[in-house]
Amino acid sequence: MYKEQENNYRNLIFSLLTFPQRAELILDSNQQLIDTGLIQMIDQVATRMAANSSTEAASFLRNLAAQLRLNYVTANGSESSKPPHQLAVLAIATALSVSGVTAYMFRQFQQSQSIVSQTTENIMPEIKTVTALGRLEPRGEVIQLSAPSSAEGNRIEQLLVQEGNWVKAGQVIAILDSRARLQAALEEAQEQVRVAQANINRIRAGAQAGEIEAQRAVIARIKAERSNNIAAQEATVARLEAELKNAQVEYQRYQKLSAEGAISASERDSKELTFETAQKQLEEAKANLTRISTATKEQLEEAKATLDRIAEVRPVDVDVAAAEVREAQAAVATAKAELDLAYIKAPQAGRVLDILTRPGEVVSSDGIARIGQTSQMYAVAEVYESDIGKIQVGQQATVTSNATSGELHGTVERIGLEVQRQEVINTNPAANIDAKIVEVRVRLDQESSQKVEGFTNLLVKVAIAL
Repeated sequence: MYKEQENNYRNLIFSLLTFPQRAELILDSNQQLIDTGLIQMIDQVATRMAANSSTEAASFLRNLAAQLRLNYVTANGSESSKPPHQLAVLAIATALSVSGVTAYMFRQFQQSQSIVSQTTENIMPEIKTVTALGRLEPRGEVIQLSAPSSAEGNRIEQLLVQEGNWVKAGQVIAILDSRARLQAALEEAQEQVRVAQANINRIRAGAQAGEIEAQRAVIARIKAERSNNIAAQEATVARLEAELKNAQVEYQRYQKLSAEGAISASERDSKELTFETAQKQLEEAKANLTRISTATKEQLEEAKATLDRIAEVRPVDVDVAAAEVREAQAAVATAKAELDLAYIKAPQAGRVLDILTRPGEVVSSDGIARIGQTSQMYAVAEVYESDIGKIQVGQQATVTSNATSGELHGTVERIGLEVQRQEVINTNPAANIDAKIVEVRVRLDQESSQKVEGFTNLLVKVAIAL
């Protein structure tokens, strides 16, 4: 890899010396090669050229290297970074103006390729570190604790932690103002379970002994009334049958006397009316007897059915009651789950970094608090995509910042799988803000973690040893 980079540097210097009037275009198309390695090689080639009396070419290269170094350090402050295109153009313009490039010098540059070829062998600097800007994060990143979506619009009733407090996983952080209402709903659901349980117990026990005996007495009374009513009506029928028979005999005798002329027709008609009336009374008495027998029989059957019903424990009734119990128990489970949502709990152990919602305030989309496992800190380095191939898991890294004294030490634990846009940028306004990077997570050792556990999101510089 280094040999290939050395050849690329050499070819770029050849092009610059051969076509100095096109230096701007040449550097613009080779921006990926502009780094400290190229600058060092330009310096060394310039020194060799000066020793071979190619003073104008040497002056050009020295001025170009000086401008590149100045602009490179100013823009990036990082050994592995690339200067922006505008500064490379500025370096070329400055180098050309200072060197006083002329047509004669261009011809001199064209004759200097042999010198470059002889002087660039084995002068490729060995890159020992990759440096990148980054930020500090706790293990697992920072969690923004919020209320569930079903609790939208609720307010914080109680806040049980403060900034800087250490919390355990599952510890209650805050209580929402919906707790009282949900607690009442739970108690109501629990009462419904007790009602449903009492109902199934009643069904399984069957009817009370007194209720059964009372129904048996009703049956006995109906039987007695039926028997008495039938007997009385049967006696009435028997009496009317005798009266009908007597009326029939009287009517036949009077009919015979009327035919002999012994009695008047009116007397005969009177006996006939008596006979017919006796017939009607007998028919009515028999109909009443049938009605009494049928009606009382139905009453007796109904009373017996009632006795069977109250004395029987039907499986279907037990099943229905059991289903009602299960339904009430499910309602209790739902009420418990909803009540539990009123208690905001920490999903993991860590430290409260910031309080976002205070008691009495509505829980917003910002959440309630930010929690991080600061007992183990990480440096997240944003390594340029051109340098990511040099990084491996297990490499040692040194982390520095203006906010901390001394160096922090750690080990590369994970290399990101996605190329992203750079988020941590240099404060210099000329810095390249469109660079593509890959995040590399460096696990700090215990001593370093303790030193910066209160500096989440701190801007740091990470140097990874190759």
